Amino acid sequence: MPTRLLLLLCLTGHVFAKKPPDVDCYVVHLEYVHCTWNKQGTPEVNYTFHGRFGSNAWRECTTYLSENGTITGCNHPYQNRNDRFGPFNTKLQHGSDKSEMQHELKEKVKLYPPTNLTVKLGSDSNLWFYWNQSYSGCVESEVRYRINNKTWNSDPVSTGIKYYCINLPSDSSLYEVQVRSKYGRDCGGSQIWSEWSQPVAWGANNSTDKSKPKDTSISAWTPVMYVLGALTLILMVMMLLHYERVRIRLMPVVLTPKLDKEWFSRSDCPKPENFYPDYIERVCPVRDYALVSQSSSDSSDCSTSSVTTDQTDCSISMPLDGSDLSTSCSSSTSTVSVSSEGPEKVSV
Repeated sequence: MPTRLLLLLCLTGHVFAKKPPDVDCYVVHLEYVHCTWNKQGTPEVNYTFHGRFGSNAWRECTTYLSENGTITGCNHPYQNRNDRFGPFNTKLQHGSDKSEMQHELKEKVKLYPPTNLTVKLGSDSNLWFYWNQSYSGCVESEVRYRINNKTWNSDPVSTGIKYYCINLPSDSSLYEVQVRSKYGRDCGGSQIWSEWSQPVAWGANNSTDKSKPKDTSISAWTPVMYVLGALTLILMVMMLLHYERVRIRLMPVVLTPKLDKEWFSRSDCPKPENFYPDYIERVCPVRDYALVSQSSSDSSDCSTSSVTTDQTDCSISMPLDGSDLSTSCSSSTSTVSVSSEGPEKVSV
């Protein structure tokens, strides 16, 4: 009786024994294999982990991962870069309970996120982003950005490219950018993306990543140069207009007077006798008269005393008291004879 009861208890315990959890593995940056067994929750017991590539010998885990004091994973060494193209076997064991699984790691490679993501406003007024990535020849990337904290926009980047451009950004908007990467098809491909890189920002507050200053000197000075150029142009126009007025004021246009003969012919005004519209009188210089004695006028035939003046080229008769008197001297000196009797004569 006791033997049957013991056998029944053993069978019942075997039936209700918990199966070890499933193990999930992937390669991290071609450096080690990361395996966990807590997808269904934290296990109740600590399991022992063993792993091997292909038909190699089993190797117990040397780096366990734990959660709240319970082992939940292991980082297994990855020695050969091409090991991921073959099967990877795992064994999870606790006492007599054990579980073995086989994993295909070819498309289960997770890279580290890109580093040193920087932003720069280029001379072409476009926004350029640059980053560093290991195994760049085999890596394809994906960029996501958002404007003013709105919805993220994603854009793929070809294999080997480590930069991205946003055309003609607006200074009044805030741009935030992140990058992630994975193994490209040229190197076997991978289904697992890396984590997103640290974000960088550019725009409204003229700021980028908190740890890196942003080169925005060109965009900051551009509007200042536009304003200075406009002010210079306005000043030059004002100076040109000012000097043009001064030139007109200092150099007025001289109009040539013109006599309208036709007006004279039609005019009802009385016309002077012997009036010649085109007549131009010759200029004759005149000086003051001076009294000279009769004895000093030896060459003159004039009587008594005389008043003379020095005139040139003037031989015009000047009527006095209605009589026409002509010159009585042969020289160029004009005299005025004065006598006690008879009317005065003035000759030129």
